[in-house]
Amino acid sequence: MRVKRIVANINTLNVSEAKSFYQDMLELDLLMDHGWIETYGLLGKENIQISFASQGGSNTPTPDLSIEVDDVDAVFERMKSAGYTIEYGPVDEPWGVRRFYVRDPFGKLINILAHGH
Repeated sequence: MRVKRIVANINTLNVSEAKSFYQDMLELDLLMDHGWIETYGLLGKENIQISFASQGGSNTPTPDLSIEVDDVDAVFERMKSAGYTIEYGPVDEPWGVRRFYVRDPFGKLINILAHGH
């Protein structure tokens, strides 16, 4: 298993307000827009990303971090076996990710996901 990307998620009811600061002022590209979530970063540089969301998708809470991995099911089994609290999933979402939510040792809600499932 390998971590591929980590994205901070900022919970907000006004997702579109991020545009003036992150796109207009900092010149980041809008990489994804599903209405309830917008992700800004630099095209071709997956290590520079930040998301603003009014929810986590599928009417779930907005996670504090999203961590993309190459094998979500292996990470799920590892987390479950270790006794971490699974709060959602695993599930295949309609926008093309397989994911689950888990609480880290500090109580933060973490979205563990893989694309292409």
